[in-house]
Amino acid sequence: MTPYYSLARVGDELVGVLLYFIQVQSARPLLSFLSSRSIIWGGPVTKVPDCDIVEGLLHYYKSSKPSTIYTQVRNLVDTSSYRDVFRKFDYTYEEHLTILVDLTRSEDELWKGVYPKRRNQIRRARKEGCTVGRQTTVAALRACYSILEEVYSRAKLPLPALSHFEALLRFADDRSGLRVFTVTWQDQIIGCMLCLAYGDQLFDYYAGAYSAHYKKYPNDLLPWEVFMWARKHNFSLFDFGGAGKPGVPYGVRDYKKQFGGTLVSHGRYEKPHFPYLFRLFKKMFEFWQQYSR
Repeated sequence: MTPYYSLARVGDELVGVLLYFIQVQSARPLLSFLSSRSIIWGGPVTKVPDCDIVEGLLHYYKSSKPSTIYTQVRNLVDTSSYRDVFRKFDYTYEEHLTILVDLTRSEDELWKGVYPKRRNQIRRARKEGCTVGRQTTVAALRACYSILEEVYSRAKLPLPALSHFEALLRFADDRSGLRVFTVTWQDQIIGCMLCLAYGDQLFDYYAGAYSAHYKKYPNDLLPWEVFMWARKHNFSLFDFGGAGKPGVPYGVRDYKKQFGGTLVSHGRYEKPHFPYLFRLFKKMFEFWQQYSR
């Protein structure tokens, strides 16, 4: 995973930025291209709403980006005012959901928003002796990464290298960067949630638990305790991350909805650069997920 960014300036003033990364699943010569994609995380960001700046950033991206099979724009906010600009560059918009949790509500209100089954499992996790805390050491991050390797290997999904998370931790400050939360049972880290902080918002980034410890309910305890930590540290919104497409069954969405929150659709934009190869890649990926378990 290789990151890039483009900056837009008016004179000496920075007015816009576009951050993207190239993700390659295989290092083999042909497969490296067939498994390559460009992800624009958060979409173009401008100092003030301005379609001309967005158009300029997309134009520069089109002329300078490395060759990949397709580009996907993962919006973190409403970009409907820019939708025509994306269409101009042949991007297709599709609905994509996330779940937002309002942390300005009282603890009682948040607790009532959690489904009864999840509340019971949170209590059971505590009875099992599980505790949640924030970690700041590289050693704890590496323990978390071992968990993520198991989770993402089982799901047949790509996982960034450890160095990606180490850099996020190294450059974190008081109001931005990586926040590492762990579930500990008998002095062993059995679950984790890695979040990204920015301003008064906290974003769910990567999370999981060892399957051998599911009966201790670490995945039920984690979100709730992270909510409580975030409220205590003056975060007002928790973005639970991807919840799939509307109308398409998605177990992750069903799980996240049980912690309260509101479903919203910021959507995604997508553009195949090689349409035939893009369709082939999707079929290859689906085949790999299904038959390599």
